[in-house]
Amino acid sequence: MTRILEGRTSLITGASQGLGLEIARGYAKAGANIVMCGRNRDILDKAREEVSALAAPEQTVIAHTADVSNLSDVKMLMKKTLDVFPRLDILVNNAGIYGPKGPIESIDWSEWVKAIEINLMGSVLMCRAVIPHFKSVHYGKIIQLSGGGATNPLPNLSAYAASKAAVIRFAETLAEEVREDHIDVNAIAPGALNTRLLDEVLEAGPDKVGSSFYDRSLKQKMEGGAPLEKGVELSTFLASSESDGITGKLFSAIWDPWETLPEHLPELKKTDIYTLRRIVPKDRGMDWGDR
Repeated sequence: MTRILEGRTSLITGASQGLGLEIARGYAKAGANIVMCGRNRDILDKAREEVSALAAPEQTVIAHTADVSNLSDVKMLMKKTLDVFPRLDILVNNAGIYGPKGPIESIDWSEWVKAIEINLMGSVLMCRAVIPHFKSVHYGKIIQLSGGGATNPLPNLSAYAASKAAVIRFAETLAEEVREDHIDVNAIAPGALNTRLLDEVLEAGPDKVGSSFYDRSLKQKMEGGAPLEKGVELSTFLASSESDGITGKLFSAIWDPWETLPEHLPELKKTDIYTLRRIVPKDRGMDWGDR
């Protein structure tokens, strides 16, 4: 996928560390211009220097601090982006937090709400900000980072689970709203990553996150977790012209053969493959449950 993003401009939230930073590095190697967004100026500036070192002379890498859950910040981020670049092609919604850990009746309610504001409302605000521009140029790529909470229950991490499931349904819905404008909206499940979020779980301990989840996280820490590169490669593919027309889907960076998706574009457009849907008895071989 060498230089497949050449000439394109990307905006990446949560880009100062973890997967967001790795995606920015990957996009730099792929030839993109990059706007990096984060909340901590010092960490973000250091990250921008790392990414700039990977970019060619004709590429531009800039960084702006912003809280994606703050409407004024989002508007200013978009304004500053378009002040530098005449065109934006790619939005990567990566910013996210785990939120409070523990049973729903005992966690801090304000922390629960804040997780929803960042993970869900922040993603929606960013989409609202870029869509008018994407529509004006009749093209755009929106890539939403998902997580295990989107497809499985996560006891004691209810804000994270609820927000991640919600952003997937929002992405599916938005994809239909903007399909005729040639704007592709997809989500990525990058796998179990060894990032600061994992460290948060281990620091919280089994009493807050549950012994089962804690034990899985400890094993993941020891074994290395999913390679960050897989999520970067899928994100790069979905940001490129190679994925044009693929929209409204949730892809696993680890398990799905996403490299072959262009070969199956007609089938993808006609089915609910790679989407979140309700399971009924017949889906599991049962002969009951239908009227």
